[in-house]
Amino acid sequence: MLESWAEAWGGSGEPMGWTELDPASEMCSLLRDIFGNPFRPITFDPAWRTSDVMLLAQGIYEEREFSAMPILADALQDAGCDSDDILNHCRDTATPHARGCWVVDLVLGKA
Repeated sequence: MLESWAEAWGGSGEPMGWTELDPASEMCSLLRDIFGNPFRPITFDPAWRTSDVMLLAQGIYEEREFSAMPILADALQDAGCDSDDILNHCRDTATPHARGCWVVDLVLGKA
């Protein structure tokens, strides 16, 4: 079923940047990036929305520049964020990020 969805979405998955042979694995990673872990709700302190954090998050969102996610983690930590879930997600360079990333949306108040 997932294979037929991936083909309907855009052939073999290349338009989404999939590089692994298993599109199901890539789809799961993408869903985790967008929705996070539904069994571990995150409380976001509005005090963490400093001007630096907001500028970085807005730039990441608008430009889809996910290579700046570790920098966002540093800015959040400087703002007082102590959530391992948030900081580790931002610093995870092995997992692909996408527009709709739960952390960026949380920072921007979209979630």
